[in-house]
Amino acid sequence: MSSLFHPLCGSNLSTLLRLLFTNRGIDRKHLTQASVALGFTLARLPLSIIERGLMEWVYESQTSIKSPIFIVGYWRSGTTHLHNILSQSENFGYISPLTAGLPWDILGIVRMFQPLMELALPSDRYVDNVAVKPDSPQEDSIPLANMIPLSYYHGLYFPKRFKYHFNRGVFFEGCSTQEIEQWGRWHSYLLKKVSIHQSGKQLLIKNPVYTTHIAKLRSIWHDAKFIHIYRNPYVVFQSTRHFFTRLLPELALQSYENLSIGEIEQAILESYPRMMNALLSDSANLPSESFVEICFEDLENDPLKQIQKIYHQLELPGLEQASANFENYLTSLQGYQKNNYPFEPKVVNLVESHWMSFIERWKYQSPHSIN
Repeated sequence: MSSLFHPLCGSNLSTLLRLLFTNRGIDRKHLTQASVALGFTLARLPLSIIERGLMEWVYESQTSIKSPIFIVGYWRSGTTHLHNILSQSENFGYISPLTAGLPWDILGIVRMFQPLMELALPSDRYVDNVAVKPDSPQEDSIPLANMIPLSYYHGLYFPKRFKYHFNRGVFFEGCSTQEIEQWGRWHSYLLKKVSIHQSGKQLLIKNPVYTTHIAKLRSIWHDAKFIHIYRNPYVVFQSTRHFFTRLLPELALQSYENLSIGEIEQAILESYPRMMNALLSDSANLPSESFVEICFEDLENDPLKQIQKIYHQLELPGLEQASANFENYLTSLQGYQKNNYPFEPKVVNLVESHWMSFIERWKYQSPHSIN
């Protein structure tokens, strides 16, 4: 059963109202969730306005942050695992669960009521067995989905318009220049607030969508560095399908019965090569110290070697000081059980018919040939 407190509880009023009234309605059984989100947004409004004023008049003009390090890669390619490992370094800041949920209130409500609100955190991420702790690093998709009406997450909240929100949120498809510029402004605004919350540390930001937008991010953060992680495409397809279908019951505010598995599969099959081709194009001329690519299976087999590769190629400081933290965290993961998926012939054929160029690029073998 989905939680009473929907992620939209962290929205600003204008974004919330636009989403509620432009996405073909809320199902009756979800009216309570929508009402709680509206009530919580209204209750936060005075403090949110004060914080926004302080940011615009005081903090933002006085805050200069280092260009972030972005972890990119298609969904379920190991971005979260890598993010969790690297965040063990005390040199990096990141988006915590509470700042992800309440982006308008990071410097006020989050700081004042953090111990109480941490009790409401879920034990895991719904889609896998990865634990969610008060200091677990989060991506910036959900906070941005609470700040502007441009996010693929809105397709999970309002599945009657899944394809519309997915293509807009991932590819900016159909977006005006003004909407894209607005995304850039609020992206920067969010990261400045997170930087203040994280005491000015260089931010480590993970978001699969940014696989498509390296060039746009470089136009905002000229010295940004990027880590791309890729994984066996046969596994990625099934795990991503599980990701979307598992999140729908938790997040949807309307019926998703008309959103077929076939439509979700098609979105995955079509988006993967588009995102990978955008990444290849955008990263082609980056300096070697600004872009590094690793394989998820290599990270699993020898994580410390891959971390060393990242640090050396991106010329990051502090590897020696952080090594013990990395080792301790990796030791704590012993016994973790990943989701396993059978390689059905239909799935293998689907993946190979759409993603063969990347299967060959990264030298993965068909499960049929292995078996």
